[in-house]
Amino acid sequence: MITSSRVGMILREWRGVRRMSQLALALEANVSARHVSFIETGRATPSRDMVLHLADVLDVPLRERNALLNAAGFAAAFARGTLDEPEMRPVRAALDRILEQQEPHPAVVMDRHWNIITTNAGAVRLFSRLIDLSAVPQPANVLRLMFDPARLRPFVANWEEVAPALLARVAREAVCGVPDAGLTALLDELFAFPDVPARAALRTADRPLLPVVPVRFRGDDFEADYFSTVTTLGTPQDVTLQEIRIECFFPVRPDPPAEPR
Repeated sequence: MITSSRVGMILREWRGVRRMSQLALALEANVSARHVSFIETGRATPSRDMVLHLADVLDVPLRERNALLNAAGFAAAFARGTLDEPEMRPVRAALDRILEQQEPHPAVVMDRHWNIITTNAGAVRLFSRLIDLSAVPQPANVLRLMFDPARLRPFVANWEEVAPALLARVAREAVCGVPDAGLTALLDELFAFPDVPARAALRTADRPLLPVVPVRFRGDDFEADYFSTVTTLGTPQDVTLQEIRIECFFPVRPDPPAEPR
C-alpha cells in the first residue's frame, strides 16, 4: 500500500537534488519547516494541493510530479499524450513549421531520451549521405548514432572535441536538470562503446562551455560543419510536450548573401 512516507522520501530526494534544506524549501513554499519535516517523515499526510505546491517550488518535471501525486495517494494531474492526438494538432503544426523553415539545413525533434520523433528532409539528406538509414533500429536515437562506431561516429572528424561536449550536454539538457533512469541507462550504453571519454566528462556539465562546439562531418567527397540550437516548448502542461527537444543545425560557414541583380 502506498503511504505518505513514500511521498516524503521522494520529496526529500528532490530537495537533495535541488540542494535545498528543509528550512529553505519551507520559506520558498511559505509553509513551516515543521510541516515539511512531518511530510518527509510520514507524520503528516500532504493534501493534493500541497504536493503540487512543493513540486512547483522544487521545479519537479511533470512526469515526476505525477509520481509524487501517486505516492501520496492521488491521481496523476498531467496527461502524457502523443503528437497524433487531435488536441495536439496545433503543437504538431508548429513543429512541422519549425522543421520546414529550417530547410535546407537539418532539424530533428527528439524525446527526453534523444529518440528521434520526426525530422525534416534536410536531416534525411545529410545522414543518408553517411549511413544507411534503413538499417538503423527504430526509434533512431541521436546519441547511439553519434557514439556507435558502426554509425555516424567514423564520419565525425572532430570526435575528440565533440564527444565530451555532447556528454556534458546530455547532463545539462536532462529535463529540469535531472537524468532519469532511462537516460542513465543510455549513458551506460554509450560509455560501453570503445574510446569514449571517461565519465569525468559529465562533471563538466557544471562548467561554462564554449559558445559553440561544431560537428564536422566528413564522408566520401562530402563535408559539412554544423553547430546546433535546441528549442523547448514554453509552459507545457503535458508530459510529452515538456520533454520534447527541437534541434536545428546551422552551417558554421553560412552561404554568402546573393549578389543584387
